[in-house]
Amino acid sequence: MLTKGVIRTAAAAAAALGTAVAISACGGGGGGGGGNGKIALLLPESKTARYESQDRPRFEARVKQLCKNCEVIYSNAEQDPAKQQQQAEAALTKGAKVLVLDAVDAASAGAIVTKAKQQKVPVVSYDRLITNADIDYYISFDNVRVGELQASTLAKKLKQDGKASGPIPMINGAPTDNNAKLFKQGAMKVFSSSGVKISKAYDTPDWSPDKAQTEMDQAITAIGKNGFAGVYAANDGTAGGAIAAMKGAGVDPKTKPTTGQDAELAAVQRILIGEQYMTVYKAVGVQEAPKAADIAVALVQGKKPPSGLINQQVDNGKKKVPSVILTPVAVTKSNINDTIVKDSFWTPKQICTGKYASACKSAGIQ
Repeated sequence: MLTKGVIRTAAAAAAALGTAVAISACGGGGGGGGGNGKIALLLPESKTARYESQDRPRFEARVKQLCKNCEVIYSNAEQDPAKQQQQAEAALTKGAKVLVLDAVDAASAGAIVTKAKQQKVPVVSYDRLITNADIDYYISFDNVRVGELQASTLAKKLKQDGKASGPIPMINGAPTDNNAKLFKQGAMKVFSSSGVKISKAYDTPDWSPDKAQTEMDQAITAIGKNGFAGVYAANDGTAGGAIAAMKGAGVDPKTKPTTGQDAELAAVQRILIGEQYMTVYKAVGVQEAPKAADIAVALVQGKKPPSGLINQQVDNGKKKVPSVILTPVAVTKSNINDTIVKDSFWTPKQICTGKYASACKSAGIQ
């Protein structure tokens, strides 16, 4: 897996930007035919911590590194597809020459793409594939593989615990998110082949931890405190909700291995003390956000993406889209240090606070 990161000074500069962005054109030294050099970054929500803590600052830092006078027009839709469409239209009105769009609703985002194409503005589908639309590029992780990693890691743990068939409840992601469908697809493939039984399954609107907690409450009520051996949660937010429900019902989450995704700080800390079993680390900061910025800056300058960056063609129902597909990694307590810490996704100082200090020490995180 690639671990070459954005330099620390660039990341620090992005953090210092706060809500401000660079405010002039991409000219002279920034390279050629990009007009006014405005790039819109349209993210879907903030309930998943990665978007504000990793994607946005790392994207902005890389843009600034590549094109000192480029402007990033940033918006977060807070899980509202209508709001995201308004934000996209506002960015186009402000003169955005590229849209980097992480769609709230992969299907309805086609209207945004159509509007952009009418103005000859290319669209980079970021993290979530926009389906049945004339997008120009797509960058994400292998999302079926994410589900496979979650399920295979959990299935192995259940087998070690003498509970190879489970059963488990599944707390899946948002039904409007194409990625959630792919995670589920990968997970179900593994669970079916390994004989893990699914007792209850839920799709979690908006990826909301609160709704995931309610779903897990319902599962415990239906199958009982002792009626499940572990939990499939599609990301760390839903894992947090499921774990809160277990605690509320008097179930020790350390006895019910729970999956996750995104390597959120709270999840890494839960893994260290045994409350969550695993997460899937996606190197957003050192791979996805900077590479998306590489594509966006090239496009705003009237160029093609850097040679060797595009590594697949992904069919979105409309066309085969030139794509950058990255590799996710399963993380348990044993390899936090070699992945998340090594890449400075989170630092030991951030992770090892208060009650987590001793667990960090035992895991070799210093």
